Amino acid sequence: MPDGDDTLTLRAVASLGEVEATAWDACAGTLEGGGNPFVSHAFLSALEESGSATAERGWLPQHLLLESADGTLLGAVPLYLKGHSYGEYVFDWGWADAYERAGGRYYPKLQSSVPFTPVTGPRLLTRPGIERDAACEALIGGLAELTKRHGVSSLHITFPTREEWERLGAAGMLQRTGLQYHWHNQGYASFDDFLATLVSRKRKAIKKERRKVAEAGLTVRPLIGAEIEERHWDAFHRFYLDTIDKKWSRPYLTREFFFLLGERMADRVCLIVAQDGDRVVAGALNLIGEDALYGRNWGCAEDYKFLHFEACYYQAIEVAIGRGLARVEAGAQGEHKIQRGYVPVETYSAHLIPDPRFRDAVADFLARERRTVAAEIAALEDWSPYRCAEAEG
Repeated sequence: MPDGDDTLTLRAVASLGEVEATAWDACAGTLEGGGNPFVSHAFLSALEESGSATAERGWLPQHLLLESADGTLLGAVPLYLKGHSYGEYVFDWGWADAYERAGGRYYPKLQSSVPFTPVTGPRLLTRPGIERDAACEALIGGLAELTKRHGVSSLHITFPTREEWERLGAAGMLQRTGLQYHWHNQGYASFDDFLATLVSRKRKAIKKERRKVAEAGLTVRPLIGAEIEERHWDAFHRFYLDTIDKKWSRPYLTREFFFLLGERMADRVCLIVAQDGDRVVAGALNLIGEDALYGRNWGCAEDYKFLHFEACYYQAIEVAIGRGLARVEAGAQGEHKIQRGYVPVETYSAHLIPDPRFRDAVADFLARERRTVAAEIAALEDWSPYRCAEAEG
């Protein structure tokens, strides 16, 4: 910790607007375009200011701050008091139902996450140059104290890094694993270099899918920064709402959110658009990280065969290769991604449950679930489209 007075203060704030952006970003590692864009002050504050993540929508900010005696921000945790389990992608509906059938009150609960974003990234944010172990210990203690003071059923930290997951487990939190599909850049110079690593039938299938999109008369291209115009955001928001309607879901993100995203983070946004002539007919929203491209939302005005794969997977790979990024994280779900070069990887969450009987029941479930996830990942490796995997098989 810093020299001089080592008195530390923990407090929760109900808006990221109460925190200086540069101080937050110094802890998040997102100054000057570095780090994970989703924990940046710009992204999280855009969610709040746009009305996407607010108390009225069941996301009451309770961001935890660790400060020195002189008010310097040393650490932080993005945190929300939640009245439901929507927009999290680590499902605990069964836990809520079981707890309430047993006479408990599951909601509200505390949630450390990036709203509506199933992307692994730091949750225990600490300023460089301080002792991370001590800062994390203080933040974890603060989370436990907030859980107690609010009198809530549970605290959930979703999609933390592996290092944080292990740290949280060592602090006594229950550990959970999940599954996503990521594409890894092996130093490819071009998309054809990537295709050359696939078995013949998979390589031919991808070429066919891309050819069919072109034959439909569609032009698909990535737009970054100033290339993204208001008309593109307007079109993409329409596609987003249409996709939500088709899934019988609820629209989490407002039009204002996309406006703020384009205004504040344009250089970190990659909007892949598909056009039929001059008409924009589909879009895929990605954020550019320090070492990864993160696929987030997709929408389309009409049904075009294979366009989803082209816009969300193949174009993302092309962008990652062109920018020298290490991987593409294409979001939650989708075994179909394997055949397109995206391989299964573990994701993590940690859970604090004060009620000992409820905790024991969840702990037993998670122990079995972790074994199931590990077995599923091992089994999915047999589906690998890469030539080296076929040779080993």
